[in-house]
Parts: sequence; C-alpha cells; structure tokens
Amino acid sequence: MFYWIIATLAAFYIKGLCGFANTLVFTSILSFGVANVNISPVELMLGYPTNLIISWKERKSIDLKIVLPLSFMVIIGSSAGAFFLKNTDITIVKIIFGILVVIVGIEMWLRELSEKKSKNSQILLVIIGVLSGFLCGLYGVGALLGAYIGRTTEDSKSFKANICTVFIIENTFRIALYIIYGILNFEMLKKAVLLSPFMLVGLIAGMGSADRINDKIVKKIVIILLIASGIALVIANSGI
Repeated sequence: MFYWIIATLAAFYIKGLCGFANTLVFTSILSFGVANVNISPVELMLGYPTNLIISWKERKSIDLKIVLPLSFMVIIGSSAGAFFLKNTDITIVKIIFGILVVIVGIEMWLRELSEKKSKNSQILLVIIGVLSGFLCGLYGVGALLGAYIGRTTEDSKSFKANICTVFIIENTFRIALYIIYGILNFEMLKKAVLLSPFMLVGLIAGMGSADRINDKIVKKIVIILLIASGIALVIANSGI
C-alpha cells in the first residue's frame, strides 16, 4: 500500500500543477509490480473527482469551441476502441503515437523558445485533434490531447480548464465501459476510496504551487511532461 500512497501523492500533485499527466506518473510508479488492468480503474476513479474540482475552479476559462469538438472525438475514439482492440495488434500503434507525441512536444518547446510566435495551422490542429481523441479514447492517454489544447490556449488556467472538462466527459464514458466489461469492481472502488485523502492532499498542494509558479514555467513543465509521456509510451511497448 505504501507505493500506492506515494504514487497517488505524486500523480495528483502533478495533476493540480499542470492539469494532466497524473496517469503517466501513477502508472510509471506502480507498473513495475502491479498489472495495468489493476492500476487503470483505480487511477480513473481517483482522477474523476480531480477533473471536476479543477474544471469548477477554472470554469471561467472553459471554451466550448475547444471542449465540444474534442469531446466528440474522444467519444468516437472510445466507441471505435472496442472493435479496434479486439481485431488489431495495438503495440505498434502505441509506439507510433508515442513518437508523434514526442515530436509535437519538441515542436511546442521550440515555439516557446522562439520570440516570434507562428500562427497555428488549422489543418495541423484538426489532425492533432482527431489523433488525440483516438488515442485518449482507446488507451486513456491524454498526451496528444494535452498537445492539442496546449496549442489552442494562452495560459495554464485555460489549459487546465479545458483539458479537465474534456477528461470529465471521457472519464464518464470510460467508467461505463469499465463496468460493462467487468474491469471496475468493488475491490478497485474500495482501494480508490482509501487513497482519496492522499489524492486530495496531492491535488491541493499542486494547485497551490500552480498559483505561485510563473505561468511560463508551468507551460514548460506541461511540455516536458508531454515529451516524457511519449517516451514512456514508446519504451513501455517496444521492450526496451
């Protein structure tokens, strides 16, 4: 239980600070000794209320022009996921997505370093949006979703507000799928309840830190976590 507590505190500190990447941190700490099928349902139930809390706190920054299209993409991705997972080897797909996340993250970093900000390509944004919905819907990975929203929002408050609102919709849909497939059971719920106090401590600490850290630094942390997410996705599925 000790490692579960450490994973919860670390993951939801990052969640409070950046608005995402809690899944990356939580899974990375626990995956050495716990099967992913036992990690994801607990993390999902812990993450769901944090998305509600952050979205409510930053509700003035929610932009429905960002949230609604992405939410639609996520639902389509989740719906397509059941058929795709049953009929296709997903390992290579995850590696390709991981590489893509790293490339997008590096490009975002270079854009931040550049004094002259180039205008976003609408075509590129649509492509990233579709792929982000597909990846998030299939695997519960929010890396490309973070990349998309990071390119369409100006500050960390707006980023967190919109990504967490999309996550609320995605989480609701995925909870239903987990119940239908028997992945989410009473034992998972009990563990999530026991870990909830540590989730709240981590989340509050992260949100408090975000209010004190310069917005540009928070955005760079987001980009670094995006790149780390992509690298982790590649390593986890390539046998490195």
